[in-house]
This record gives sequence, structure tokens and C-alpha cells, in this order.
Amino acid sequence: MTRLAGRALRLTVLVGENDTWHHRPLCTEIVHRAHAAGLAGASVFHGVEGFGSSSVVHTARLLSLGEDLPMAVVVVDTEERVRAFLPELEELMADGGLVLLDPCEVVRYGPPAAAGEPPA
Repeated sequence: MTRLAGRALRLTVLVGENDTWHHRPLCTEIVHRAHAAGLAGASVFHGVEGFGSSSVVHTARLLSLGEDLPMAVVVVDTEERVRAFLPELEELMADGGLVLLDPCEVVRYGPPAAAGEPPA
């Protein structure tokens, strides 16, 4: 398992839930490619409301269509590894989306220490 502590880079990819890559959800493709690239971790968050470049508000509220809700894929790893992954995203994001990079600090990463074992 990758040990990650201290300075890192957070990659956030904002897409719509209806966005696909070869008939597969785009967020799923991003997570699987991040895993294959050996990045430390990736998570997908499902939004309840949002809008993007189209300026159309998508919402999950009752009595609304709730179509194409926002999704955020968040990946954290060292700056070098995240930047090396960016060409993968370039291929996947040909139809649009928003990619953000933020410096961050990893305070803790990994499973809990075994009894009597010093923290990493």
C-alpha cells in the first residue's frame, strides 16, 4: 500500500452523472484508471444540485426531473503522480467537464495501527 503523508495534490473532476466513456459511466472509468495507475485513492461523490457551463440547474428535489446530477471524483496523491495522471483525463474529458488541482496536506492515510504498534 502506498504510504502518503504531508504535502499532496488533490485532483477533483466534476462531471455529470449521464457522462459516459464507451457506454460506461465516466466517473467509474476515472476511478478504475486511477486505480490502474497506482494512485493512492479515489472517491466519487454524488451531488444533489448544481450547474455548469450549460447554465442549466440540475437538481434532485422532488417534483424536479433530477436528470444528470453533478458528480465529483476526488483523487489524492503526490503532486508528481497526480500530474502524471492528467493525460489520462485529457482523453476522457474530450466532451467537457471541469478538472481542479489543489495543494493539500495528508494528515493520516491507511489502516489503523495494530495494538502496540507506533503510528506511522
